[in-house]
Amino acid sequence: MPNIQLINKVKYNPIIYYLYYKVGSFCLHFIRLFIKANSKLIVFVSFGGRKFDDSPKSIYYQILGDSRFVDYRLVWAFINPDTFSIPRGEKVQIDTPKYFFLLLKARCWITNSSVERGLSISGKNTFYLNTWHGTAMKKMGEDIASSTTSFKAKSNSSNIDLMLAQGQYDVDLFSRVFGIPISNFMITGLPRNDELISNNTPMIRDDIKRRLGISNGKKVILYAPTFREYTKDPGNNVIQSIPLSFDRLKQELSDDFVILLRAHYEVLKVLGIQEDSFLHNVSTYPCLNDLMLVSDMLVSDYSSIFFDYSILEKPMLCYAYDYQEYQEKRGLYFDVRVSLDSFISNEDELINEVKRASLEPEEYVKRTVTFRTKYVTEYGDASRKCADIIYKAIQ
Repeated sequence: MPNIQLINKVKYNPIIYYLYYKVGSFCLHFIRLFIKANSKLIVFVSFGGRKFDDSPKSIYYQILGDSRFVDYRLVWAFINPDTFSIPRGEKVQIDTPKYFFLLLKARCWITNSSVERGLSISGKNTFYLNTWHGTAMKKMGEDIASSTTSFKAKSNSSNIDLMLAQGQYDVDLFSRVFGIPISNFMITGLPRNDELISNNTPMIRDDIKRRLGISNGKKVILYAPTFREYTKDPGNNVIQSIPLSFDRLKQELSDDFVILLRAHYEVLKVLGIQEDSFLHNVSTYPCLNDLMLVSDMLVSDYSSIFFDYSILEKPMLCYAYDYQEYQEKRGLYFDVRVSLDSFISNEDELINEVKRASLEPEEYVKRTVTFRTKYVTEYGDASRKCADIIYKAIQ
């Protein structure tokens, strides 16, 4: 079991991180001299080893069904490997000597964030595919102000051989903030979003409702706020309090709705939440796509979930109760309230907009489609495209 407090001290203490970066990078570059590459080894990492999901998982399942990869060694890295069960592949604990040894040997890295663990690493003969984990609304990379508490590792983005994008907005932004050549991008859409097309059927949605214990007569609100990295406990763990009275929401909405609360993966603990038949805390539910598919509308704030959810052409509401504070402390590329024509800053407005979006969804769907057309131009077939790209690249 990794020591989370120790990891946080390394991440957020500049002096400790500098020493970690210098010593760790030097050791790995030295060891690399004696490593023999494995031409059929692929390493997968999702959200820094926290999960078995997202685009790396979608690519993984595509590879499992592809006869071209039948004799490849496939390894997933996790913070807690015993928590996950994966078909066919191996598991390794991240941040261990074995993990770094496999990175140096591997022919291909596949991740949605990074694999380097804040160090300067390059494999012996590695094709590095980064899917990233969403289109950026909040400031990223070199645009993050030094005054914020966001972790900024020394950039190794130039190691990335291929970065995926959902549209030209992604390419223009990520190439600048991560220092990746535009030629290293491909607009394929995100593999994780393929399911939003292939699984969007009444039968699948009804099955998800049954698994979540939701009555078929209820409409579903997915509330998925992003995290505030400036709200932490003494151990530097991100915590989140929800600025809503769920008792009042229940009184106003429970006849027709249920709420699925999905906290960001960075959040260690959501404060003040009591689940019941109206409010379901699905923060640890393993598949975000299920929650998007089963919901009738999305409520969020500054999360990249807006871009993915727009593929479903459902109402999207922006509950930006702390817009000025978030803009000052974290920074945003654009005002999502304007993009979605959704200025909701308090509980009363949110209740009214939810009711209106339910009764008159057409106008809200029109806003969603306008938003998607601007930012997401490719979706639905990214996993297959990635498998082809990877196979060609590593031969």
